[in-house]
Amino acid sequence: MDTVSLIDIAGYLPENRVGADYFAQFAASDRLAENIMFRAPKFRHHIASDENAVDMAERAIAPLVERNGSELVANVDILITHTQLPDVPILGTGGELARRMGITPDWVVDLHNGGCASFVYMIKLARQIMQTGDASTALIVSVQNSAGQIFTQSDVRALAQSAVPGDGAGACLLVKSEAAPVLGLECRTYPEFAGDMTAAVDPPRKYWEAGTGQLHIGFTESRIAKVFARGNRLVPEVALAVCKQIGITPDEIDTLVTNQPNRLFLRNWRDALELPAERHPDTFDECGNLFGAAIPVTLDIENRAGRIPTGSLVMMSAFAHAGDFAGAGAIRWGAAPAGV
Repeated sequence: MDTVSLIDIAGYLPENRVGADYFAQFAASDRLAENIMFRAPKFRHHIASDENAVDMAERAIAPLVERNGSELVANVDILITHTQLPDVPILGTGGELARRMGITPDWVVDLHNGGCASFVYMIKLARQIMQTGDASTALIVSVQNSAGQIFTQSDVRALAQSAVPGDGAGACLLVKSEAAPVLGLECRTYPEFAGDMTAAVDPPRKYWEAGTGQLHIGFTESRIAKVFARGNRLVPEVALAVCKQIGITPDEIDTLVTNQPNRLFLRNWRDALELPAERHPDTFDECGNLFGAAIPVTLDIENRAGRIPTGSLVMMSAFAHAGDFAGAGAIRWGAAPAGV
């Protein structure tokens, strides 16, 4: 099998940096307000009112073009995107992104599942396509754009859940190369949990039907307890599976990058893998929960800060939704030098 490498990564955070006091002014009585799942970050970034998912994707990709040249990006064979909140209900971001960039990949895939673990899933899909065909380059893009749109609605912003998400986008380049190899990947689906993440509107209606009430996530105490238990287990579980796959022990992980749902998950995951805090980057207090964009944005922040040396072993691990999917991947780091 041809080796596939992650040669560069970039992230984008909207300019609108929102403090916790924004939500505090609207906070109403919410029985879930004291739940550990909804302890708010200090800051998060919100998409601008005149910005859309494709705008965010383009801004995340721009540094990749600057560092690697327009020709490489213009000729990518594979474009895979994941968008938390598609601007058009039946379309993802891929087609419009390709049109704006003036590219014609053989593969344009809008991945609508995978959630917070979608970045790993997209890498796995791209690598599979590259290893079984003629494709040699792939552009992976993840956009989280629901924080400043869904969670700032006049009724929803009073709920405890609304202060946690942030908006951002991340992108990476994959090529057939030995430069920064993807060493192993593990993706697992748990369909028995797929119905535990729901959207809610009061009074009830289908999300696309006209009516009163604003769309938000349907949390209950019992569902939260189940999600917390699953998340605690799944992220270390898939990371350990990759460790076994590539023949290492967890203490050989130089940098663990996970999704960033809340502080307690982050602590529990590094404790489970017996890693010190300095090996597990935490962007929660600056970015909030970035869902599927958390891994690439965190990697970009750490790389630009010079905290991921070339040749180090990076483990990505995440779980999605209420636990219906989890994925992990290991990379021998060799992305573009920090600050370039």
